[in-house]
Amino acid sequence: MATYLDFEKPIEAIQQDIESARARGDNEAVEILRKDLEKEVKKTFGSLSDYQKLQLARHPDRPYALDYVRLMMEDAQEIHGDRMYRDDPAILCYLGWIDGQRTVLIGEQKGRGTKHKLRRNFGMPHPEGYRKALRAVKLAEKFDIPVLMLIDTPGAYPGLGAEERGQSEAIARNLFELSGVKVPLVSVVIGEGGSGGALAIGVADRLAMMRYSVFAVISPEGCSAILWNDPSKVEQATKALKITPDALKEHGLIDDIIDEPLIGAHRDKEAAAKAVKEYYLDAVRSLRELSKEELVQKRYEKLISIGAYKENDCLRIEN
Repeated sequence: MATYLDFEKPIEAIQQDIESARARGDNEAVEILRKDLEKEVKKTFGSLSDYQKLQLARHPDRPYALDYVRLMMEDAQEIHGDRMYRDDPAILCYLGWIDGQRTVLIGEQKGRGTKHKLRRNFGMPHPEGYRKALRAVKLAEKFDIPVLMLIDTPGAYPGLGAEERGQSEAIARNLFELSGVKVPLVSVVIGEGGSGGALAIGVADRLAMMRYSVFAVISPEGCSAILWNDPSKVEQATKALKITPDALKEHGLIDDIIDEPLIGAHRDKEAAAKAVKEYYLDAVRSLRELSKEELVQKRYEKLISIGAYKENDCLRIEN
């Protein structure tokens, strides 16, 4: 059964009326209601607040990485383990084909239902997950295969075991190693991009976000608790953090915004997967025009251009 957020309730009501009219065989009513539905979708999704976009990024029906694997990849073979400790189900790695383009796909997987959420650790990877991802990228580099990385995590797992096994080192190692990989890297935020957990598979030649995704250094809940000690100010924190695609594109922190269906990827998974696939294939075609040296150099220039600083003349006091 589909889940509807509070601001989607008018859409749910029209959808139910359409189903009732279809069951009665009233085709004329169905057509009228479809037009009403289109108007309501444009009205609702045409003026979303930052907090509502955050809710959509976390929507339980939103497609996860494994959904994109199933919708986009052919002959997909999963890569397991980091060859150091264990296999981390919170990060999945696949080798396969996307419209004839051989691809290594890496994604963070949240899981649906209590059983799968626990198995996937709610999409919060351990260090072995990031080491598995790096192993898959190195495999792709060896065979000159482009890499697609799908970001969707509230953050890296902060548990004691993860810290004991070097969580911060694993993330830092990925940042360092990915910056010098000599194959095209494309990263897409498909839902929630949280802190270092997202950055660990976010170093890429092209970093894009889907229309209703978010990318933040801290969750709005965490920000609200730290700054105001008041969980009721989550909406205020969401707006202040500037975590939506438009805000991040304006500041040059991402390259592109992928135009998922207006009603959201959770209502049209196939169209969302098609949008991601087309973006990835276009990016790879463009990046393949560069030599390996040019590819790495442009990635380096892109990374060091993030942020800004200003030098001021210091007041010199003469004795």
